[in-house]
Amino acid sequence: MRPLAVRVASAMFALCGVAPCAPASGAAAPLVAVDIGHTEAAPGAMSARGRSELSFNRELAAHLVEALRARGLRTLLINADGRIASLQERPRAAAGAGADFLVSIHHDSVGEHELRAWHWAGRRQFYSDRWAGHSLFVSRANLDTARSVLCARAMGARLQRGGFAPTHKNGQRREYADHAHAVHYYDELAVLRHARMPAVLFEGGVIRHRAEELRLADPLHQARMADELATAIAACLHAGKPADDEATADARGERIPPVLPAED
Repeated sequence: MRPLAVRVASAMFALCGVAPCAPASGAAAPLVAVDIGHTEAAPGAMSARGRSELSFNRELAAHLVEALRARGLRTLLINADGRIASLQERPRAAAGAGADFLVSIHHDSVGEHELRAWHWAGRRQFYSDRWAGHSLFVSRANLDTARSVLCARAMGARLQRGGFAPTHKNGQRREYADHAHAVHYYDELAVLRHARMPAVLFEGGVIRHRAEELRLADPLHQARMADELATAIAACLHAGKPADDEATADARGERIPPVLPAED
């Protein structure tokens, strides 16, 4: 029998599919806050070819907003200008607009000890081809951990159904909420723990990986990824119902040690 999380996700997708999931008669469609991670002053990680994480976050967030709207959801784009004042201001903006869900868009890197130097376009850059893939994070300090976990699982399941592979790089330091779908607990993350609604931080991929960087910069790849995320979020908000133990999913035997790739 398939794991509970997979069965729940499949049921939600069957209800929503890729068509808009209609809200109950007379009810407003759910409002999804899409947060662009990092700022112009602190643009996050650098890619293997010297692009800022912020630029990748902006592009994927724009595609996600479009995909969510195509499914009949309302959206709020947070930090569009890259000048938001603080980490706490992100969930505060979502709460002020009455958002039903917050997703913070990021892209991943690796530790400095894993970086190797190379030259690209005449400049010295740094890369690591050891890790690739997406991952998701939730906080047990969030007011609705149960639905945060449920939506993160749905997002991870939908991405894998669409052919996107997760990374288990973060399993070295972050406890799993759901190993199969690369959902981790990161309780201290301000954007998650200060949120007054279910919240998930999504790492779209590892931009220090040279081949993955090119995929993550491809508008078609971005649109496909956003499409899968939007389908999962719509399904979770319209049809998802957290299991009784959703908030303690890691206690159900999912603390499986990650399989680490060999050193390159």
